[in-house]
Amino acid sequence: MITRLAIEGYRSIRSLVVDLEPLTVVTGANGSGKSSLYRALRLLADCGEGRVIGSLAAVGGLDAVRWAGPERGTRGGQATEGTVRRGPVALRLGVATDGLGYAIDLGLPVAQCSAFDLDPEIKQEHVFAGADPRPAGVLVERRRGVVRVSTDGGWAELARGMHPWASVLDEYAGHAEAAELAGARRMLRGWRFHDALRTDPSAPARRPQVATRASRLDDDGANLAAALQTAIEAGWDRELERAIEDAFPGSRLQLPVVDGRMQVALQQPGMLRPLTAPELSDGTLQYLLLTAALLSAEKPQLIVLNEPERSLHADLVPALAERIRRAAEATQVVVVTHQTVLADALGGLRVELEKQGGETIVAGREGLLDQPSWHWPKR
Repeated sequence: MITRLAIEGYRSIRSLVVDLEPLTVVTGANGSGKSSLYRALRLLADCGEGRVIGSLAAVGGLDAVRWAGPERGTRGGQATEGTVRRGPVALRLGVATDGLGYAIDLGLPVAQCSAFDLDPEIKQEHVFAGADPRPAGVLVERRRGVVRVSTDGGWAELARGMHPWASVLDEYAGHAEAAELAGARRMLRGWRFHDALRTDPSAPARRPQVATRASRLDDDGANLAAALQTAIEAGWDRELERAIEDAFPGSRLQLPVVDGRMQVALQQPGMLRPLTAPELSDGTLQYLLLTAALLSAEKPQLIVLNEPERSLHADLVPALAERIRRAAEATQVVVVTHQTVLADALGGLRVELEKQGGETIVAGREGLLDQPSWHWPKR
């Protein structure tokens, strides 16, 4: 389970450290920084897939996403200081779990003639044990092109001359002397994000799908029927029946298969025939998609839901909250929402964000000393 998340120098986040629990609800007004926190989690997941450099380049490079405010904040009505940057440009992301932790430090490339000037460089990476990457807990350290691993006899060099665009998680995760790298990569790859579930008239979930097992829901929901059927055959049939009854009393989910293709249908009280996926309302389809994501046969380490209440009628919010709470009993869940009704129904740990002097902070904190500790390694 993720116990602590740290972000520095990203969009509206100058420096933010938050503790997470099995169910964490991130709330705040529009523009408070919820999306920045969500995207930072996605970038950390990209580190596990070896594509964080490409993800940053795709949005315009480090200059497009780095913290744009002063080096020193303006909290408490203080005057802006440090408008001329003194330290290096840095985007730092880190996560600690109850097992291994991972931290990455990205910066601008050294001046050179290259067609890939939107690519930032990886300056440092650390895999560690404990609440943050302080020296005593570091297990694997990458500084520039040099990688070394902590052993019983001290530090041993693992590699030298790494490319600045290559992650140590991707290059050396299978190395026998650094099993921690494989563990950290597996941890990051075990996260799932659901923010692109489509419910429009041409949504993939409204079309018949090939009848093949699906242990997890696709990002766009294209395999909805297969994911639900796989969950049923994996023993989650009663939980699925309960999810349907809570949201649509008296209704029954059907997953007919015709010529090797299957689709979702819902038999509702008083209807002579079931309504198929193309006929379902956006809210009904959204609820079924979220249910499939939360009941998938393959249980991820973390599920992150970004504004799951989109398209849902207020009457469906209690049923959705129940699905999320029950899922959090087996999988860590982070929900990002601006809807107070959903946040109140979920319970769990509430992290409320707000803007102060243009900077995203956690509401109620007095300053940086009031947040959980985190020690970024110096360059």
